[in-house]
Amino acid sequence: MVQENAKPGFEFIALMASLMSMVALAIDALLPAVANIGLAVNSLDPTTNQLLIIMIFLGLGVGQLFFGPLSDSLGRKPIVYLGFALFAVASLLCVFAPNMEVMLVGRVLQGIGLSAARTISISIIRDTFYGDYMARIMSFVTAFFILVPIVAPAFGKAVMGVWGWEGIFYVQLFFALLIALWFWKRQPETLRPQYKVPFSFRVFVRGTKEIFKHRETVSCTFISGLITGSFLVYLSSAQHVFEDLYGLADTFPLVFAGLAISIGFSTLMNGTLVMRFGMRNLSFAALLAYAAIALSYALVFWNAPDPGLAVLLGVLSMLFLCLGFIWGNMRSIAMEPIGHIAGIGAAITGFISTIISIPISIFIGSFVEETVWPLFAGLGFSGLLSVLLFLAFTSRPIFARNRVCNR
Repeated sequence: MVQENAKPGFEFIALMASLMSMVALAIDALLPAVANIGLAVNSLDPTTNQLLIIMIFLGLGVGQLFFGPLSDSLGRKPIVYLGFALFAVASLLCVFAPNMEVMLVGRVLQGIGLSAARTISISIIRDTFYGDYMARIMSFVTAFFILVPIVAPAFGKAVMGVWGWEGIFYVQLFFALLIALWFWKRQPETLRPQYKVPFSFRVFVRGTKEIFKHRETVSCTFISGLITGSFLVYLSSAQHVFEDLYGLADTFPLVFAGLAISIGFSTLMNGTLVMRFGMRNLSFAALLAYAAIALSYALVFWNAPDPGLAVLLGVLSMLFLCLGFIWGNMRSIAMEPIGHIAGIGAAITGFISTIISIPISIFIGSFVEETVWPLFAGLGFSGLLSVLLFLAFTSRPIFARNRVCNR
């Protein structure tokens, strides 16, 4: 039953965040090991090694395209179990990969498996809550989830120091098992029998047509892709930037954690402020700031050496503060009018945003070799285009007085 103003329990928020957090653990815990894995599979090119991070997102995008509609047919819970099983197989494939090609196949399969948990968690939240309340809950879930990127690189480095990079994959498997057991024991099925839809190719066609009826859903999906793509450039190149360009091999996990705190703080603030100002107002203001900050950096340091570490971290912190007001709200706005097809809706919108983000991250990331300037140029361009899309397709006046929906 959809609830508009019910207060979610702490366990519900923690469980949904844990489902999502496996994605962060699979990505961020591996960051300190990227160079080591490259050596193990005979890959010495930093831009090639970035694919270890980027390709898992390809799996996340492709997987949810199937798991979403399957969850509308079979229920939410069985699909989560299927995804965790595939993740386990893929993790073992990565451990025993003889070369980079097999390793990347394993990373894609890991992403496909984890897409079930990520997509279904969003569907469960949408099954249960609506509108600004959904945005609020998404913010709290995301804030809880952000704790993982804060500690994951340091955790991965510690595990690697004891068991090697292979140990990171084994630890991920252990946590996946714990979360799967918790989900099985404590989370009831949220898809009511009368809303089950038989799985067929027509489901994709009908779902896509329904989504494209709502211009705000489409624009926010594209914005999510642009912003995520620009952030992926940072995520995939962070190890190279901080360890190679700035010489912070020993303190990289701490620097990464500090920047992740910015996202967590703003995401938590969004959960508090969204009921007062509305998800559209907050997200648009954040998009404006995101574009302005990144473009200002690109202009100031055009054809100039990289700035000192303090300047770099200050600018990145301001940008990441904006992200907390963008991600959850964009997803909630996109999902608002398509709650009657929450599973396929989350799948298709997630797939589209991922397919947009990956080419952006690969293209811009290929220029981040000797300087960080291309990173900020990419962030700025993506932010500016997002602002224009939001202005062109929003369905409600921007900065209008927020009213809590009582449907």
